[in-house]
Amino acid sequence: MIDVFYKPTFVRQYGKLSKDLRDEIKEKIVFFKEDPKHPFLKTHKLTGKLQGFHSFSVNYAYRIVFKYEKRNIAVLLSVGDHDVYK
Repeated sequence: MIDVFYKPTFVRQYGKLSKDLRDEIKEKIVFFKEDPKHPFLKTHKLTGKLQGFHSFSVNYAYRIVFKYEKRNIAVLLSVGDHDVYK
């Protein structure tokens, strides 16, 4: 089990999404809290200017970028399509 916290940027981006997509994100965050490495999430380390951060999939188009504060604490930084990597 992992504790999850949300940066204001994430909350703002999340609020602008459709209700269906927000529901899907909530579902994926539950998976993430239970098992951050669940194969369904496709969690992976990022490279380049986002080195040190990680990402997991919400669906084919949307991703959540996060960082680990400690072994069992993650901070969700942003949510969106592949533009979240920019």
